[in-house]
Amino acid sequence: MEIILLQDVEKVGLRGEVVNVARGYARNYLLPRKLAEVATPGRVAEVKRIDAERARHEARSAEQAAEVAATLGKTVLRFDVKAGPTGSLFGSVTSTDIADEIWRTRKIRIDRRKIDVDTIKRIGRYAIAVDVFEGVTAELKLLVVPEGGELPPEEELAAMEAAEAEAAAAAAAPEAAAVGVEAEPAGALTPEGPLEQPLQ
Repeated sequence: MEIILLQDVEKVGLRGEVVNVARGYARNYLLPRKLAEVATPGRVAEVKRIDAERARHEARSAEQAAEVAATLGKTVLRFDVKAGPTGSLFGSVTSTDIADEIWRTRKIRIDRRKIDVDTIKRIGRYAIAVDVFEGVTAELKLLVVPEGGELPPEEELAAMEAAEAEAAAAAAAPEAAAVGVEAEPAGALTPEGPLEQPLQ
């Protein structure tokens, strides 16, 4: 079943893409959660028209790309997001979010596929490479800040990340021990003889 994604969906695609997914996945998960809509011929044509319009706003020459790169180099984007006490985000900041924020603040259209970033899932300061034009790259600075607060110093961010990693390792240790000590299967041989067979 062909659908148009209304939001980025992990392992499926990015917002605005027309993708083919299983009918049940679309009807039971994507459509009820408003993550996608059915790809009708009219809606697909509208998405293509919007993509063509965005392409016209992108840099057309190396000189224009150099100007855009200089502007992006001076730009610092700020994202106020919900975050937990350890600095983990409730959600994430994606390349689509970054492209939308560049358009909103600077009126510069950058294709999300030209933004070289993995999904950001922690608060902090980030420097991201953006391919503006063939051979022209700009470095964009991001501040991912907890909602209603300020960004803590670098040392505190590193300490929070280390504490979270330590907690994850401590949680994984009991699981590993539990996996290592598995129960013997029914009917296994022991030094005394075979174990009792379970009743069926």
